[in-house]
Amino acid sequence: MTHTPHGLRARNSRAAALLAAATMSLAATGCSVANSPSGDSAGAGNTLRVVLPQEPPTLEPCEASLTATGVVVRSNITEPLLERNPTSGALEPKLATEWTQTQPTLWTFKLRPGVKFSDGSDFTSEDAVAAIERSANNTALACNVQGYVFGDSGKLTLAAPDAATVTVQTEQPDPLLPLRVSFVEMTKSDISTTEKVREPVGTGPYKIETWAAGQKLTLTSWDGYWGSKPRYAKAEYQWREEGTVRAAMVVNGEADLATNLGADDGAGDTGVQYPNNETTALRFSTDEAPLDDIRVRQAIDMSVDRQGIITSLFGGIGQPASQLIGPGVVGYNESLTPTPYDLAAAKALVDQARADGVKVDTPFRIIGRTAQFPKIAESIELIQSALTQIGLTAKIEMLDTSAQIKYQLRPFPEDAGPVALMIMHGNQAGDAAFTVGQYFATDGAQSSSGSPQLDQQIKAAGALTGDARQQAFADVFASENQDIRGFTFLANMGAVLGLAKNVSYTPDAATGDELRLADVKPKS
Repeated sequence: MTHTPHGLRARNSRAAALLAAATMSLAATGCSVANSPSGDSAGAGNTLRVVLPQEPPTLEPCEASLTATGVVVRSNITEPLLERNPTSGALEPKLATEWTQTQPTLWTFKLRPGVKFSDGSDFTSEDAVAAIERSANNTALACNVQGYVFGDSGKLTLAAPDAATVTVQTEQPDPLLPLRVSFVEMTKSDISTTEKVREPVGTGPYKIETWAAGQKLTLTSWDGYWGSKPRYAKAEYQWREEGTVRAAMVVNGEADLATNLGADDGAGDTGVQYPNNETTALRFSTDEAPLDDIRVRQAIDMSVDRQGIITSLFGGIGQPASQLIGPGVVGYNESLTPTPYDLAAAKALVDQARADGVKVDTPFRIIGRTAQFPKIAESIELIQSALTQIGLTAKIEMLDTSAQIKYQLRPFPEDAGPVALMIMHGNQAGDAAFTVGQYFATDGAQSSSGSPQLDQQIKAAGALTGDARQQAFADVFASENQDIRGFTFLANMGAVLGLAKNVSYTPDAATGDELRLADVKPKS
């Protein structure tokens, strides 16, 4: 779907209408936050009914760090050796019961006994070695977790000394190795190493029962799970693009849980507000006019009314962002502040670039993913209107997940032209290394800018620990902002969950990326 501008007056009218409509909607409905959500019958037939904004593009475990995949896969179908507590940040045992740094470059993991895959076969160290090798070392498979988590760690050397032991050798001492391994979902050793799989076999409490593409995905629990049996025998996923529809399904008793709702989607007393770890931003390609000029990128940055969008479209949920991570992540730079909204100064920069011969009249695309976050289309339209006012021409393309991801992950489409891509990044690991390596490095899996100098700065920061690491990564964010300006940061996002009255669940910072079904229970 492409939105083509029809002149400045039409744009400004549309922007004003959006703001007015959003403000009226907020005044009329608001977002009700309740400790005891209400709605009609929940969990009919011992099936938990979940409605998502979009269908998962795949359930491939090595893509589980992608929100649309991980929200179904992680800790439900597959599991990692260890996992990070989203509240405390501590690493906790999962399929490994202990892990030690036995040498400066060698880590040893001891596996939990008695774990089986959902097909009945035993989970052994050979499976763990194959899963880590496939996700971290297999460059041909190009797993997202490879670029996101292991991009700066070098090649790993893996071994299985016995059926219950895994060793991981790194090229250099790596204090983050256990944290990196927590992103690898365990799979069977006979899984394909040349193709990604759509429906994996894992060790989680659920296995895939049916997947009717475009309609419904059903998981069923299985008796051989090593841990506590989940309270719901089945989980049934559907997907609806419109947040108002997802909210209505919970309110009307057609679903038990709805993710990614907006403040004015009508969840009423079923709406539970919670913080998440997502940051939204525009990511620029910087190799073609007009986006190849830093003044133009600065002008775009200054033309975004962050607080206005958060107030009018997000219902006041969220904070203006100054960098691609939020507070609490190692490397967060407290001295950076959101770029002030200043259309006059932005237009002056565009005029200056035009006077120096920059082709500022060249159209570029703003690409967004449908239903990536509430009010994404309206947010992009407001940004487009502001860009028109400062003398730039942007065309909007809203794509589904499978089409948008081609622009998010390398290799990018050839001859794509200048692109500003709307992204939403959640640093689930709590360390800036898992952000800057993939988004800021010149060869990062999700990078479309960068410089050799910034690459060196990122590499040096990754070798440090403690306060020195915090300061070095904070300096990376400052350098990117000053010297590259490859992003326009929008908001540190919040979220609303629709929860039926008979369902008990407490969302946390990981809920948007990893909805653990075992944590969802029917109320007695």
